Amino acid sequence: MTKDEKFVDKFMRATDKFQKVFGPAEQGDMDAPVVHRHDEFEDESDLELSQVEQRTDSEGHHYAVRKSDEDEAEA
Repeated sequence: MTKDEKFVDKFMRATDKFQKVFGPAEQGDMDAPVVHRHDEFEDESDLELSQVEQRTDSEGHHYAVRKSDEDEAEA
């Protein structure tokens, strides 16, 4: 048995003991929809992101441009 195998065996025994004390890990319902809280912070983020447009250059790099900066450049 190598040194790594001993560590893994010790680790697995420790996790078995934790499970007996604390119970199995809860993973939740993976099929449940994600609930978004529409709070003040999220509203501010949505407003800020609405002012940004994502672009891709000829080499495939993505970058963002503020819509107000774009309007000034056209003028």
